[in-house]
Amino acid sequence: MFTPKIPPPDTAPTPGTSLVPPLTGLVHPPACTCHHTPTAPAPVPAAPPARPAVQFTPGALIVAAAGGTAMVLVVGTVLVSMLLATAITAASVAVCAVVLRSLLNRPNNR
Repeated sequence: MFTPKIPPPDTAPTPGTSLVPPLTGLVHPPACTCHHTPTAPAPVPAAPPARPAVQFTPGALIVAAAGGTAMVLVVGTVLVSMLLATAITAASVAVCAVVLRSLLNRPNNR
């Protein structure tokens, strides 16, 4: 069941042969049948003058600065709240550990 299935030696291909027969006898027609001589390539059009990709107006700069500030405040709020949640969880686990330790160390003093 777990042994490899190897084909019999008479059907296995030899290392020098291919399973795909070579393509022979294919003749492609020429791309153009008009029998003319090639001419010089067409001139390349001149590139338009370069200009800056983004132009900021003073109003756009103020909006970008306000958006960046809002993004920093939102991300900061989320990170601080995650840190606070971790600190509260750690403190509650510590209180539970102290209570369990006191209960397990002195069972006769209840």
